Amino acid sequence: MIEIKKLKVWRWEKGRQETGYEKFFLIGSKWPIPFDFYILRFREGAEIPPHTDKVTEGNHYRLNVVIKKAKTGGEFLCRSPIFESSRVKYFRPDLSEHSVSKVVSGTRYVLSLGWVWQV
Repeated sequence: MIEIKKLKVWRWEKGRQETGYEKFFLIGSKWPIPFDFYILRFREGAEIPPHTDKVTEGNHYRLNVVIKKAKTGGEFLCRSPIFESSRVKYFRPDLSEHSVSKVVSGTRYVLSLGWVWQV
């Protein structure tokens, strides 16, 4: 399940992967549908290695909208997205291995909305 209680609001904090990206919490809730909404920042050198985001129950969904691309690098890679275009990425992070390649130059910004649908 998405852990809302540990979030620190209104400031940039290190991302979970400890690989240089940062996240800025906007809003989230545990009820009625657990969700979180972030701005993600990938500066030069930041990346996310291939991984999945397991949840204890339900189906995890995430919609990422790239609001600013890096000049070089910072490409989102997903094994089996539900929908993908150059700026919109909709996928199941609990099932689909995903990653972000290293940002070589520039900074990448992403709006990221995730939720867990209880089945």
